[in-house]
This record gives sequence, C-alpha cells and structure tokens, in this order.
Amino acid sequence: MNSVSSRPQIVRHDRNSRRSRAVMVGDIIYFAGQIGDDLSGDVAQQTREALARLDRLLAELGSDKSRLVSATIWLRDMADFEAMNAVWDGWIDPANPPARSCAQVVMAEPSIRVEIIPVAAR
Repeated sequence: MNSVSSRPQIVRHDRNSRRSRAVMVGDIIYFAGQIGDDLSGDVAQQTREALARLDRLLAELGSDKSRLVSATIWLRDMADFEAMNAVWDGWIDPANPPARSCAQVVMAEPSIRVEIIPVAAR
C-alpha cells in the first residue's frame, strides 16, 4: 500500500527558514544540536545548559530523557570529555541510556564547547 494517507505525519517545532529545533516523524523526535545559553562558560556549564534546554524541548513535545534513543555529542576539545561526562552521567536516566557517540569537531562558533544532538521517542 503506497497511500499518502499512510505516511507518518511530520511536525516541525520552533522553526525558521533555516532550521527546526526539532522534527517529529510519527513518534520519533529528531533534534537540532543543543548548546549552552552562556557560551563564556566552561564545558560543564555549557553541558548543563544544553541538557536543561533539551529537558524543556522534550517536555514540550511530550517526551522525557528516559525516551532518548541516541545522542551524538560534539566537543570542541577532547580534553573536556571527562568534565562533560560528569554532567551527562548525573543527568541521564541510568535505567534507559541512549546509544551515544562523542567526537571532537571544529565548531561553527569557537566559544561553543559542547553540542548535543539527540533522537527520542515520544
């Protein structure tokens, strides 16, 4: 059956002409990269702020961190790996950890120390 009506609905959240903060396809939520609010802070602060933003978005979209499926984490410097993990480990639902990867990348804005790109189920 190749009916248009059988396609999952796509809902774009907090969008502009360039990006959406999140896109729901059926019951799966794909998020744009989440960064901290105060980019002058260290990686721990930026990680806490990015995760707080993610908590708000998850709640707005009817989900929570226990429903994370995967997370890709970009670090400006792998020297920040342990400090980021200390915050991540205190935030994540240990009974429902997502698949996760982490890499060092050149950030679009040099003051960004961490960017978190998750996928969640509703």
